[in-house]
Amino acid sequence: MATPSPASVPLAERDVVVKVEGLQKYFGKLHVLKGVDLEVRKGEVIVLIGPSGSGKSTFLRCLNFLEDPTTGDITIGGVHAMCG
Repeated sequence: MATPSPASVPLAERDVVVKVEGLQKYFGKLHVLKGVDLEVRKGEVIVLIGPSGSGKSTFLRCLNFLEDPTTGDITIGGVHAMCG
């Protein structure tokens, strides 16, 4: 019997591998990330797009802990990192 592809399984049934809740980042008074929420489930592919200066690189730097978020929570692979 064939295993269903990840895309054919309802989202609610797939495991969340990356979860971001209320992520905020300030550089001084500049509010770069404003309450970002994201869930990525096993098998999903996402794309992060936006104009220059919109916070894409800052968001990714926060996700891989190269930049300290001001506030928010990040969970990757079930491991929770307390932020802010």
